[in-house]
Amino acid sequence: YALQKRRVLVEVRWLQALAASGDLPQLPAFSPAAIKVLDEIADSFSVADGMRVKEIERTTNHDVKAIEYFLKERVAALAEASSNGASGAAAELARAQEFIHFACTSEDINNLSYALMIKDASEQVLLPAADAIIAQLTALAHEHAELPMLSRTHGQTATPTTVGKELANVVARLRRQRACWANAPQLGKIAGATGNYNAHVSAYPAIDWPKLAQQFVCSLGLEHNALVTQIEPHDGIAELFDAQARFNTILVDLCRDMWGYISLGYFKQRVVAGEVGSSTMPHKVNPIDFENAEGNFGVANALLGHLSSKLPISRWQRDLTDSTVMRSVGVAAGHMLIAYASLKKGLGKVSVNEAALASDLDNAWEVLAEPVQTVMRVHAIEKPYEKLKELTRGKKIDAAAIREFVGKLEIPDEDKKRLLELTPATYIGKAVDLAKAI
Repeated sequence: YALQKRRVLVEVRWLQALAASGDLPQLPAFSPAAIKVLDEIADSFSVADGMRVKEIERTTNHDVKAIEYFLKERVAALAEASSNGASGAAAELARAQEFIHFACTSEDINNLSYALMIKDASEQVLLPAADAIIAQLTALAHEHAELPMLSRTHGQTATPTTVGKELANVVARLRRQRACWANAPQLGKIAGATGNYNAHVSAYPAIDWPKLAQQFVCSLGLEHNALVTQIEPHDGIAELFDAQARFNTILVDLCRDMWGYISLGYFKQRVVAGEVGSSTMPHKVNPIDFENAEGNFGVANALLGHLSSKLPISRWQRDLTDSTVMRSVGVAAGHMLIAYASLKKGLGKVSVNEAALASDLDNAWEVLAEPVQTVMRVHAIEKPYEKLKELTRGKKIDAAAIREFVGKLEIPDEDKKRLLELTPATYIGKAVDLAKAI
């Protein structure tokens, strides 16, 4: 239905543009009344109208031709219903009916219709959902900017960070891909059967058809692609879907990290009365929202990846493989929306477990080997890295062991005091500033 509605809109707008150009003697400018009638046909296209198009299509076995015949049928019905026979706006449209779908190939209508749907879905539905995730993560990054957390690289304890800084990392990545997504062009063409305006020129050789086509495509809010075959080659759609997939991939990374942090006990999940985590294990509170989001992102990205790699490929001046593939665009968008909703829900149900974070930090004094050996380098102490490696690598080190080592160092008192006061929880560098700056 949505595709049919956009096709009707494009056909109507093309007819109006041809009449408004003043370049076609047989198609004079429409009166305001005729323009209003055409606008109403496009704006009021209903599900019942869509069913009528499908009835026509059962005869034509061609979806776009069925749209053309539907519009001609509506124009004829208006003329017949006119109180004075065929007069006024109805008469104007009746005389103009052979200029419906004038010089167009089906793909002229289809590429513009899909571009409008994709643009509207992106701007009105998908981007707002994505922006809600970014806003939610930004708020969490600021809220927890100062809360220290033990890092893990290769699954092992590593230089501490803060909860807010790790979320800020995600926000920064998402904002970059969001910009790529929003700036991806939606291109369109209306250049005939092989992109050369052959039929157009045969009928009206004096008209500047490329200019008229550009004006028309741009009037729809799309970017005109002047050099095409029968199809608009879909490079802009591929750019958009690649950007969306990269955005989603970042969120898959977040889902997996949140799953891991919940497993470590860094985040607690709100228990909802009546919910069940397992049919046999009563204690379970599973991170299902993050798992559901990850799964739906996977399906969406599989589709987006196929679309972006397949759509720009078409044999010679056109084959039909893009037509069937384009039918899955809405499926990809649907899985994205499910994933965004699941992730948003999951983020809203977790709270930080400060006790678990503090406990892990207090059991990881070995991470202070890094600042100690770094200060030793400043003061030209021989083999600083190697000495700390011997002390800490593969060993469990406590506060006393680190402080005993530091106490024996021959370094200025100020630096020694700073190292002795350092703890895993305070060894966070500029993490707080970085998180608050996002």
